[in-house]
Amino acid sequence: MSLKKACAIAGVAESRLGVVPDSTVMTLQAEAMVAALAEAGLEKSDVDAVFSSGNWGRLPQLQAAEYLGIRPSYSDNTSVGGASFEFHLGHAAAAIQAGLCKVAVILYGSTQRSRRERRIFETHTDLGYQYEVPYGLPIPVGAYALAASRHMAQYGTTSEQMAELAVATRAWAQLNPAAYRRDPLTVDEVLASDMIASPLHRLDCCLVTDGGGCIVVVSPEIAKSMPKAPVWLLGQGEAHSHAQISEMPELTVTPAAQSGKRAFAMAGIKHGDLDVVEIYDSFTITVLLTLESLGFCKPGESGAFVTGGRTAPGGEFPLNTNGGGLSYCHPGQYGIFLLIEAVRQLRGECGDRQVADATLALASGTGGVLSSNSTCILGLE
Repeated sequence: MSLKKACAIAGVAESRLGVVPDSTVMTLQAEAMVAALAEAGLEKSDVDAVFSSGNWGRLPQLQAAEYLGIRPSYSDNTSVGGASFEFHLGHAAAAIQAGLCKVAVILYGSTQRSRRERRIFETHTDLGYQYEVPYGLPIPVGAYALAASRHMAQYGTTSEQMAELAVATRAWAQLNPAAYRRDPLTVDEVLASDMIASPLHRLDCCLVTDGGGCIVVVSPEIAKSMPKAPVWLLGQGEAHSHAQISEMPELTVTPAAQSGKRAFAMAGIKHGDLDVVEIYDSFTITVLLTLESLGFCKPGESGAFVTGGRTAPGGEFPLNTNGGGLSYCHPGQYGIFLLIEAVRQLRGECGDRQVADATLALASGTGGVLSSNSTCILGLE
């Protein structure tokens, strides 16, 4: 059964972002939820489903609902890394379609920067990494560096091409007052930044920030009475192929190859119909691989695809229009912010970075070490 128009997004909001030392995971989620519900014209008492993901607490779903004062009749804490929230949107649509809930909140919060809970260069000691840790592979950056090295060797992709993507994304961030990094950036500066895991430089890597977000998802019946125009889920697909990078079937093809096909087929649209594209940018190589796997360009062509300012403001392919995980924010699991930005672009609420006459948007989240992907296609009625 198709999930097309099974639900609509009625409200979106972030918490404070960047470095927020006086907050907790719980307060960031609450802050975002209060704002998102107010935007949707709903009360906390209307919420009957909670979706969340995060690397905090022993029972995060129970703790979040308890703190927020919600006793849901339906809940889901699917956790597949940064793509979790695109998975959640599809799962919320299915639950609403099945009559299990009517108003769902998708939540995330992280204090990883102020509390130093995560580093981009770390090793793991659990059994799952037994084939990687003995060789000193840092996770996650080393895993993405392996994929980037393979893409370069196989297709001739260059560091300059990846740097162009970082520069274009920073140009979008300069138009977003909420972005963490807004200073001008050049290709030479990206290439001159410290090498973190060859071939990835520091400015090929996402930010490490605090922050939280909330998305309010409602049934079609409730959507008709919302104060703002609803943004409809038109298509969604999800897939995951591995946990450790050593088990990835093919280093240059991500699960977006499967999830994207399902999302486009469900929505009944073509790539050229889209006005805005939001793709998880944990690293510059993540975007290149996802563009190819989604079918925006052929294998090996993504480096050329993003050059010449094509994805920058004024370019023909508006990509990561809030500044992305590279320059806007990245509190550990970034996928919720892809959806928030896509909704705002469709509503025409983005000010200087607004893409004119946007009616169709794609948000594609990646999790783990290129392990999971969910692609969502959103549109106005």
